[in-house]
Amino acid sequence: MGEAPPSDGTLPGGPAATAPRSSRSPAPAGLGFGSAVALVIGNVVGTGIFLLPASLAAIGTVSLVAMVLVTLGAVAMALVFGRLGARMPVSGGPYAYAREAFGEFAGFWISWSFWLTAWIGNAAIAVAWVGYVQYAARHLLGLDWGGTAGSVAVGLAGLSIPAAVNLMGVRNMAAFQTVTAVLKFVPLLLVAVVGLLFFQVRNFPAFNATTGGWVGALSTAGAVTLFIYSGVESVAVAAGKVRDPARTVGRASVAGVLACAALYLLTTVAVMGTVPHERLARSSAPFADALDQMAGGSAGGVVIALCAVVSGLGALNGWTLLVAEMPMAAARHGMFPPAFARTSARGAPYVGVLAGTALTSLMLLVGYASSDSFRTIVLLASFTTVIPYFFSAAAQVLWLATGTRAVAGARLARDLLVALLALLFSFWMAYGSGADAVLGGVLMLLAGVPVYIWLKARRGECGPRDSRLVEGIDTG
Repeated sequence: MGEAPPSDGTLPGGPAATAPRSSRSPAPAGLGFGSAVALVIGNVVGTGIFLLPASLAAIGTVSLVAMVLVTLGAVAMALVFGRLGARMPVSGGPYAYAREAFGEFAGFWISWSFWLTAWIGNAAIAVAWVGYVQYAARHLLGLDWGGTAGSVAVGLAGLSIPAAVNLMGVRNMAAFQTVTAVLKFVPLLLVAVVGLLFFQVRNFPAFNATTGGWVGALSTAGAVTLFIYSGVESVAVAAGKVRDPARTVGRASVAGVLACAALYLLTTVAVMGTVPHERLARSSAPFADALDQMAGGSAGGVVIALCAVVSGLGALNGWTLLVAEMPMAAARHGMFPPAFARTSARGAPYVGVLAGTALTSLMLLVGYASSDSFRTIVLLASFTTVIPYFFSAAAQVLWLATGTRAVAGARLARDLLVALLALLFSFWMAYGSGADAVLGGVLMLLAGVPVYIWLKARRGECGPRDSRLVEGIDTG
């Protein structure tokens, strides 16, 4: 029997031999449409949604306008990833697009930025996840796992679960992701629908509940909402593990984002209309307060804590895949340390999984150093997300503007408009991340330059290599 092709859709032999996987020959094992949608939902809907209504209530109902604007930007980004994924159905997503359009250094920088986003963001998810585990343990089992030592122990245990699932291969990862997506999506949607029955307009905050102007409040609300949409690129990054990627990447990305958007908007409106504003703005468990308001008693906190535990595990599971998948694709083209290209007998990129989990664990310790550090982690992850988004949208604009893609008329206008909206969305994300996050993110991006120099030096190269990843790519 011959050598099996790598799981990222490239042929053995390095960059010169790369070619897209045929959309007419789906892999026998991989992510189908349902699993791909579950990957998007699992990565986008983490633990942040369980605190979102309280954070936005403190700003005012102008935050709902911000949510709509951010949702439009996320949908535009998903559409761009869909078009790019159909054009280049290979693993790596933003890395592959940037390298094809702007050269190998841009590709390296995007892979480096996305890698930072994945393991930094996982630390933020883990820190929030720990609080819900501790809440459930106290109320259901009578166990107190509080304190820094207990929190760190719970967090490290939580990070080991998705790492183990990913090391067992993509089939097990996909099954785990589908189950966790359903278990967290259904209860939250139930709260949203039932909450509308208890909805009262007088519970809503003022349009602008801050002391500043409404434009500033809109930007603040946008910044709060930005991080919860991180993950719209999930299917594009894992395209090499997707069956029929030319069709599935775009459809699954848009379907996943729209499902998350409906969940975010419905739950936020329902909770704001159910819990009085004064109580909601100070709440540390807004969904629990909403359930208490609907049914009475204190069981709501336990139910929501369990939902948050499941939600967090699903998000950690999906992001653990991505923290390994992007550097694996880049390593196979010489743009990341070669160890990251290694896979196990099950096809799992074990070096990336283990390295990402170790770095996430280290960032988890930083997160428990102080509350300010945790906030910095979240904003830093938001900024590093912007870089791959920006270059992906820019690549689409470049290919459309230069006529590289054979499209014209209404279709050209539509694709160009969507790409420009995604580009503006990326600018807004960068602005909303704040000056400290931008500074820290730029420094971390610059820290990757010596790695690029080392990669070039070990091959004895000076100057760019051929940037093209795929020959005969779709121009339709």
